[in-house]
Amino acid sequence: MNDWASLGDSERALEKAMADLNAEREKLTELSRVWKEERTTIKAKDQSLSMTFDGRGDLVELVFNESKYRAMPPAQLASVILETLRNGRAKSLERMNEIMGVGGSQDGIDLAAFATGELDAEKIMESLMGPMYEKMDEFGVEMPGRRETPRREE
Repeated sequence: MNDWASLGDSERALEKAMADLNAEREKLTELSRVWKEERTTIKAKDQSLSMTFDGRGDLVELVFNESKYRAMPPAQLASVILETLRNGRAKSLERMNEIMGVGGSQDGIDLAAFATGELDAEKIMESLMGPMYEKMDEFGVEMPGRRETPRREE
């Protein structure tokens, strides 16, 4: 345990922890907005088709441009579809990473699982709150309503 000179140190640490938590909440609010409102359209390299993805990276529209796709061998068309699909999903995940930022709590959240709904809300909160709980433990501050979170191994 650290030897703190005054109560002011723990108060400043708590203020910083709360500010960090609020910043993460703002990021998650923006991410929710993106999931609901934003769309990304990606065109195939050969311009034969375009795909539109929602904010989570799910395909919501597939448009074949003119008749170019009709002249393609099936294997080539399948390859173009899969490549464009991967590019669109990657673009959506890039946007999510941009919103969540580099470092901080984002390190503990698998954005791909988060985006697809495979990550439950409790794990998200553990990832966000765990570091703050650990710091509060160091300061000897009890957090009301706290659930035990697993300790990170150093």
